[in-house]
Amino acid sequence: MAYIDESLSAGEEIAALFRLHWVTRIPMAFWLLLAIPSFGITLVLAVYEHLRLRHTEQGVTNKRIVFKTGIISRKSEEMKLGSIETVEIDQGILGRILGYGTVKVTGRGTSDVLFRNVADPMAVKRAIESISHPAA
Repeated sequence: MAYIDESLSAGEEIAALFRLHWVTRIPMAFWLLLAIPSFGITLVLAVYEHLRLRHTEQGVTNKRIVFKTGIISRKSEEMKLGSIETVEIDQGILGRILGYGTVKVTGRGTSDVLFRNVADPMAVKRAIESISHPAA
């Protein structure tokens, strides 16, 4: 079961899950290709990269935003929707062309939550803002 599903409180529902862009899999492909000339030594790195990506969760519920990483250990960053002050997008040229970027959520009294290399960062920004500031 996914961390976000496990950590839901009473009355809390998942509003959106944000997936990583395909460019995050390039290092894994690189290690797989390098496995041929290295006689499979880099397969360990490819498996690690696959597990790292598979165990990254990011999303928004009707009460908070959640970013979780970790294969064996777990690190989560969460922010209540009422604490959100700004939602910013950081996209380079390649990010604009390929459709990925970083979404930075800034809140009062807490550190920033970053969704790095997320697919369609504008949709992520809209999802967070529509949940945190619903139309009257």
